[in-house]
Amino acid sequence: MKVTLLAYTPEPDALVAAAARVCYGADAIPHEKPAADSVEKFINMLTEMGHESPVEHVSFTFGIEGVSRSVLAQITRHRIASFSVRSQRYVSEDEFGYVTPPEIAAIPEAAEIYKRSMERAAEDYRQLSEVLRKAKAERGDFAQKSEKAAAKAIEKASIEDARYVLPNACETMMVVTMNARSLYNFFRLRCCNRAQWEIRELARQMLMLVREVSPALFRKAGPPCLNGACPEGKMSCGKAEEMRKLYTAKEQSNG
Repeated sequence: MKVTLLAYTPEPDALVAAAARVCYGADAIPHEKPAADSVEKFINMLTEMGHESPVEHVSFTFGIEGVSRSVLAQITRHRIASFSVRSQRYVSEDEFGYVTPPEIAAIPEAAEIYKRSMERAAEDYRQLSEVLRKAKAERGDFAQKSEKAAAKAIEKASIEDARYVLPNACETMMVVTMNARSLYNFFRLRCCNRAQWEIRELARQMLMLVREVSPALFRKAGPPCLNGACPEGKMSCGKAEEMRKLYTAKEQSNG
Protein backbone atom coordinates (compact mmCIF):
# COMPACT_ATOMS: atom_id res chain seq x y z
CA MET A 1 0.00 0.00 0.00
CA LYS A 2 1.23 3.48 -0.88
CA VAL A 3 -0.65 6.61 0.18
CA THR A 4 0.39 10.09 -0.93
CA LEU A 5 -1.10 13.47 -0.05
CA LEU A 6 -1.31 14.98 -3.53
CA ALA A 7 -2.89 18.32 -2.71
CA TYR A 8 -4.72 20.18 0.04
CA THR A 9 -6.22 23.56 0.80
CA PRO A 10 -3.33 25.91 1.64
CA GLU A 11 -2.95 26.67 5.37
CA PRO A 12 -6.01 24.61 6.32
CA ASP A 13 -5.88 25.32 10.06
CA ALA A 14 -5.75 29.08 9.48
CA LEU A 15 -8.64 28.99 6.98
CA VAL A 16 -10.90 27.08 9.35
CA ALA A 17 -10.05 29.49 12.16
CA ALA A 18 -10.91 32.43 9.88
CA ALA A 19 -14.26 30.83 9.01
CA ALA A 20 -14.95 30.27 12.69
CA ARG A 21 -14.28 33.95 13.41
CA VAL A 22 -17.06 34.85 10.99
CA CYS A 23 -19.47 32.59 12.86
CA TYR A 24 -18.63 34.11 16.22
CA GLY A 25 -18.60 37.83 15.76
CA ALA A 26 -16.14 39.06 13.12
CA ASP A 27 -17.14 42.50 11.79
CA ALA A 28 -15.95 41.56 8.30
CA ILE A 29 -14.52 38.61 6.42
CA PRO A 30 -10.96 38.26 7.83
CA HIS A 31 -8.43 38.40 4.99
CA GLU A 32 -5.30 38.44 7.08
CA LYS A 33 -3.71 35.26 8.41
CA PRO A 34 -4.68 34.78 12.08
CA ALA A 35 -2.01 34.39 14.75
CA ALA A 36 -1.02 30.84 15.66
CA ASP A 37 -2.52 31.08 19.16
CA SER A 38 -5.78 32.35 17.64
CA VAL A 39 -5.87 29.38 15.27
CA GLU A 40 -5.46 26.96 18.15
CA LYS A 41 -8.10 28.80 20.17
CA PHE A 42 -10.78 28.70 17.51
CA ILE A 43 -10.16 25.11 16.46
CA ASN A 44 -10.16 23.91 20.07
CA MET A 45 -13.42 25.78 20.59
CA LEU A 46 -14.97 24.15 17.52
CA THR A 47 -13.85 20.73 18.70
CA GLU A 48 -15.27 21.21 22.20
CA MET A 49 -18.59 22.47 20.84
CA GLY A 50 -18.84 19.80 18.15
CA HIS A 51 -19.28 22.61 15.58
CA GLU A 52 -17.88 20.96 12.46
CA SER A 53 -19.32 22.97 9.56
CA PRO A 54 -16.33 25.39 9.36
CA VAL A 55 -13.95 22.49 8.72
CA GLU A 56 -15.79 21.70 5.49
CA HIS A 57 -13.97 24.64 3.89
CA VAL A 58 -10.74 22.65 3.58
CA SER A 59 -10.16 19.50 1.56
CA PHE A 60 -7.40 16.95 1.03
CA THR A 61 -6.63 14.82 -2.04
CA PHE A 62 -4.88 11.47 -1.70
CA GLY A 63 -3.23 9.16 -4.22
CA ILE A 64 -3.83 5.57 -3.12
CA GLU A 65 -2.02 2.61 -4.70
CA GLY A 66 -1.64 -1.08 -3.99
CA VAL A 67 -5.00 -1.59 -2.30
CA SER A 68 -7.58 -4.23 -3.10
CA ARG A 69 -10.99 -3.92 -4.71
CA SER A 70 -12.28 -4.90 -1.29
CA VAL A 71 -11.04 -1.56 0.04
CA LEU A 72 -12.63 0.20 -2.93
CA ALA A 73 -16.02 -1.29 -2.01
CA GLN A 74 -15.63 0.03 1.53
CA ILE A 75 -14.23 3.50 0.93
CA THR A 76 -16.87 4.42 -1.66
CA ARG A 77 -19.51 4.01 1.03
CA HIS A 78 -18.25 7.34 2.36
CA ARG A 79 -20.58 9.44 0.25
CA ILE A 80 -19.24 12.96 0.75
CA ALA A 81 -16.07 12.35 -1.20
CA SER A 82 -14.81 12.31 -4.78
CA PHE A 83 -13.25 9.22 -6.35
CA SER A 84 -11.30 8.50 -9.54
CA VAL A 85 -10.52 4.79 -9.80
CA ARG A 86 -8.64 2.70 -12.35
CA SER A 87 -11.31 1.11 -14.55
CA GLN A 88 -11.46 -2.63 -15.14
CA ARG A 89 -13.61 -1.91 -18.20
CA TYR A 90 -10.89 0.05 -19.98
CA VAL A 91 -7.70 -1.36 -18.45
CA SER A 92 -6.74 -5.00 -19.00
CA GLU A 93 -5.96 -7.03 -15.88
CA ASP A 94 -3.98 -9.76 -17.68
CA GLU A 95 -1.20 -9.51 -15.12
CA PHE A 96 -3.07 -8.10 -12.15
CA GLY A 97 -1.33 -7.54 -8.84
CA TYR A 98 -3.14 -8.62 -5.71
CA VAL A 99 -3.22 -7.96 -1.99
CA THR A 100 -2.51 -10.82 0.43
CA PRO A 101 -4.04 -10.58 3.93
CA PRO A 102 -1.29 -10.79 6.59
CA GLU A 103 -3.00 -13.73 8.30
CA ILE A 104 -2.83 -15.73 5.07
CA ALA A 105 0.75 -14.66 4.32
CA ALA A 106 1.84 -15.85 7.77
CA ILE A 107 0.71 -19.45 7.15
CA PRO A 108 2.68 -21.17 4.35
CA GLU A 109 -0.11 -23.63 3.53
CA ALA A 110 -2.70 -20.85 3.33
CA ALA A 111 -0.34 -18.65 1.31
CA GLU A 112 0.17 -21.42 -1.24
CA ILE A 113 -3.58 -22.00 -1.63
CA TYR A 114 -4.10 -18.28 -2.00
CA LYS A 115 -1.37 -17.93 -4.62
CA ARG A 116 -2.83 -20.80 -6.67
CA SER A 117 -6.25 -19.16 -6.50
CA MET A 118 -4.87 -15.85 -7.80
CA GLU A 119 -2.99 -17.60 -10.60
CA ARG A 120 -6.09 -19.55 -11.59
CA ALA A 121 -8.19 -16.37 -11.64
CA ALA A 122 -5.60 -14.65 -13.84
CA GLU A 123 -5.54 -17.57 -16.27
CA ASP A 124 -9.34 -17.78 -16.39
CA TYR A 125 -9.47 -14.03 -17.04
CA ARG A 126 -7.01 -14.32 -19.93
CA GLN A 127 -8.84 -17.29 -21.46
CA LEU A 128 -12.25 -15.67 -21.12
CA SER A 129 -10.98 -12.45 -22.68
CA GLU A 130 -9.59 -14.37 -25.65
CA VAL A 131 -12.73 -16.47 -26.16
CA LEU A 132 -14.91 -13.37 -26.04
CA ARG A 133 -12.64 -11.45 -28.41
CA LYS A 134 -12.72 -14.29 -30.92
CA ALA A 135 -16.51 -14.67 -30.74
CA LYS A 136 -17.12 -10.95 -31.18
CA ALA A 137 -14.73 -10.76 -34.12
CA GLU A 138 -16.36 -13.74 -35.85
CA ARG A 139 -19.82 -12.23 -35.34
CA GLY A 140 -18.68 -8.99 -36.87
CA ASP A 141 -19.38 -6.92 -33.79
CA PHE A 142 -18.55 -3.27 -34.45
CA ALA A 143 -18.17 -4.04 -38.18
CA GLN A 144 -19.33 -0.50 -38.94
CA LYS A 145 -16.11 0.82 -37.40
CA SER A 146 -12.65 0.90 -38.96
CA GLU A 147 -10.52 -2.19 -38.38
CA LYS A 148 -8.46 -0.47 -35.70
CA ALA A 149 -11.49 1.02 -33.94
CA ALA A 150 -13.37 -2.29 -34.11
CA ALA A 151 -10.45 -4.17 -32.54
CA LYS A 152 -10.31 -1.64 -29.73
CA ALA A 153 -14.05 -1.84 -29.11
CA ILE A 154 -13.94 -5.66 -29.09
CA GLU A 155 -11.08 -5.59 -26.59
CA LYS A 156 -13.01 -3.28 -24.25
CA ALA A 157 -16.22 -5.31 -24.50
CA SER A 158 -14.34 -8.54 -23.84
CA ILE A 159 -12.49 -7.45 -20.71
CA GLU A 160 -15.67 -5.79 -19.47
CA ASP A 161 -17.27 -9.24 -19.10
CA ALA A 162 -14.11 -11.21 -18.30
CA ARG A 163 -13.50 -9.04 -15.22
CA TYR A 164 -16.32 -10.84 -13.41
CA VAL A 165 -13.90 -13.66 -12.52
CA LEU A 166 -11.40 -11.27 -10.91
CA PRO A 167 -11.11 -11.55 -7.10
CA ASN A 168 -11.61 -8.91 -4.44
CA ALA A 169 -7.86 -9.19 -3.87
CA CYS A 170 -7.16 -7.60 -7.28
CA GLU A 171 -5.11 -4.43 -6.82
CA THR A 172 -6.44 -1.05 -7.81
CA MET A 173 -5.44 2.59 -7.50
CA MET A 174 -7.49 5.71 -6.96
CA VAL A 175 -7.46 9.42 -6.24
CA VAL A 176 -9.72 10.40 -3.34
CA THR A 177 -10.72 13.87 -2.17
CA MET A 178 -12.54 14.55 1.10
CA ASN A 179 -13.17 17.68 3.10
CA ALA A 180 -12.00 17.68 6.72
CA ARG A 181 -15.44 16.96 8.14
CA SER A 182 -15.79 13.86 5.97
CA LEU A 183 -12.32 12.82 7.06
CA TYR A 184 -13.35 13.12 10.71
CA ASN A 185 -16.15 10.64 10.04
CA PHE A 186 -13.87 8.41 7.98
CA PHE A 187 -11.25 8.28 10.74
CA ARG A 188 -13.83 7.64 13.46
CA LEU A 189 -15.11 4.59 11.60
CA ARG A 190 -12.02 3.24 9.87
CA CYS A 191 -9.29 3.82 12.47
CA CYS A 192 -11.36 1.78 14.91
CA ASN A 193 -9.76 -1.54 15.79
CA ARG A 194 -12.93 -3.30 14.63
CA ALA A 195 -12.57 -1.98 11.07
CA GLN A 196 -11.28 -4.39 8.42
CA TRP A 197 -7.48 -4.56 8.53
CA GLU A 198 -6.72 -3.10 5.10
CA ILE A 199 -8.93 -0.04 5.25
CA ARG A 200 -7.81 0.49 8.85
CA GLU A 201 -4.21 0.72 7.64
CA LEU A 202 -5.27 3.03 4.83
CA ALA A 203 -7.07 5.31 7.29
CA ARG A 204 -4.05 5.33 9.61
CA GLN A 205 -1.72 6.41 6.81
CA MET A 206 -4.14 9.09 5.64
CA LEU A 207 -4.46 10.45 9.18
CA MET A 208 -0.69 10.63 9.61
CA LEU A 209 -0.39 12.59 6.37
CA VAL A 210 -3.05 15.20 7.21
CA ARG A 211 -1.69 15.64 10.74
CA GLU A 212 1.61 16.74 9.23
CA VAL A 213 0.03 19.62 7.30
CA SER A 214 -2.93 20.37 9.57
CA PRO A 215 -1.98 19.46 13.14
CA ALA A 216 -4.63 21.53 14.91
CA LEU A 217 -7.53 20.21 12.87
CA PHE A 218 -6.57 16.55 13.19
CA ARG A 219 -4.95 16.41 16.63
CA LYS A 220 -7.99 14.64 18.08
CA ALA A 221 -9.04 12.80 14.93
CA GLY A 222 -9.02 9.03 15.03
CA PRO A 223 -11.08 6.24 16.57
CA PRO A 224 -13.84 7.32 19.00
CA CYS A 225 -12.01 5.84 21.98
CA LEU A 226 -9.19 8.35 21.44
CA ASN A 227 -11.30 11.07 23.05
CA GLY A 228 -13.83 9.21 25.17
CA ALA A 229 -15.54 5.93 25.87
CA CYS A 230 -15.76 3.26 23.18
CA PRO A 231 -19.23 3.43 21.55
CA GLU A 232 -19.18 -0.22 20.43
CA GLY A 233 -20.66 -1.61 23.64
CA LYS A 234 -20.37 -5.39 23.89
CA MET A 235 -18.75 -5.39 20.44
CA SER A 236 -15.79 -3.35 21.73
CA CYS A 237 -12.29 -4.71 21.06
CA GLY A 238 -11.45 -3.94 24.69
CA LYS A 239 -8.22 -2.17 23.70
CA ALA A 240 -9.20 1.48 24.18
CA GLU A 241 -6.12 2.33 26.25
CA GLU A 242 -3.84 0.65 23.72
CA MET A 243 -5.47 2.60 20.89
CA ARG A 244 -5.08 5.89 22.77
CA LYS A 245 -1.38 5.24 23.27
CA LEU A 246 -0.97 4.25 19.62
CA TYR A 247 -2.58 7.37 18.18
CA THR A 248 -1.19 9.75 20.78
CA ALA A 249 2.33 8.47 20.10
CA LYS A 250 1.82 8.88 16.37
CA GLU A 251 0.44 12.35 16.91
CA GLN A 252 3.49 13.35 18.91
CA SER A 253 5.89 11.80 16.40
CA ASN A 254 4.24 13.80 13.62
CA GLY A 255 3.95 17.02 15.59
